[in-house]
Amino acid sequence: MSGPILVTGCAGFIGMHCAERLLARGETVVGIDNLNAYYDPALKEARLARLTPHPRFSFERLDVADRAGLAALFARVQPSRVLHLAAQAGVRYSLEQPDDYTDSNLLGFANILQGCRTQGVAHLVFASSSSVYGGNAKLPFSERDAVDHPISYYAATKKANEVMAHTYAHLYGLPTTGLRFFTVYGPWGRPDMALFKFTRAMLAGETIEVYGNGQLVRDFTYIDDIVEGVLRVLDKPATPDPGYDPLAPNPGTSSAPYRIFNIGNSAPTVLMDYITALEQALGRPADKRLLPIQPGDMHSTAADCSALAAWVGFAPSTPVHEGVARFVDWYRNFYPA
Repeated sequence: MSGPILVTGCAGFIGMHCAERLLARGETVVGIDNLNAYYDPALKEARLARLTPHPRFSFERLDVADRAGLAALFARVQPSRVLHLAAQAGVRYSLEQPDDYTDSNLLGFANILQGCRTQGVAHLVFASSSSVYGGNAKLPFSERDAVDHPISYYAATKKANEVMAHTYAHLYGLPTTGLRFFTVYGPWGRPDMALFKFTRAMLAGETIEVYGNGQLVRDFTYIDDIVEGVLRVLDKPATPDPGYDPLAPNPGTSSAPYRIFNIGNSAPTVLMDYITALEQALGRPADKRLLPIQPGDMHSTAADCSALAAWVGFAPSTPVHEGVARFVDWYRNFYPA
């Protein structure tokens, strides 16, 4: 699979880390990002600054919703593989600005699929989300489970991406793999995520707002584990499942070159215990304001990663207290008091 790897959302949290690892192992990477202001663009610029000095990295500021611009990029770059991480993220924000999700996650994804088809890309790996499990109550979540009841518009767009990708795999033989990320955290993380917000507030002596009265459960997954899983999957293009049975279909595989995998820590953690790990890392207690669960939020997530482990021989395992401590070290270095 010669040719550069296109990484969309390269100035994002997961995108930057994946691009760094790809460059470190000798790949040529073309990165795109629109550097929007959903959260502090200065953090995105700082991430990008870690990539731009590399001689095998090139960057173009581009929105995936720009159909003509993206088509021209695909024709010029002719990527061998595509790692599509650009998306409008955030469950709660999707209740306020659904149009942003339509543009980026639906129109943008359609443009990516068409670019991959036109250029004969060898493998498209794209970010899905644990949020697609929505109203499901059976834990842990398995790729074999139906995901027909999303409870946020963000989740609905991610479910739509999986269905759209399957169509291109079926019609055009495009190998596509979707990864359902479970609450990713770690250094260079997103400021709209709980760990970042809690750390900032606690260091400022402010009260933290704890939704679901601290009893929400999340399968917090450390960024290094996510990157390892992503790259292993990228290196192993999806293939048709020889055991696929259309009379009893497995939603995670297909008769087409299409796969869906959970990628989570398989160690669901109560939010209050996550906060305890942060208190220990910061060496100070948190002043908590307990609040009810917010609309669109899931109560619990837990990943069954047996399919991922069988496919690439890896599953995340970094303990939460270790990952939180590493985040705190990064945060204090990046935002010195």
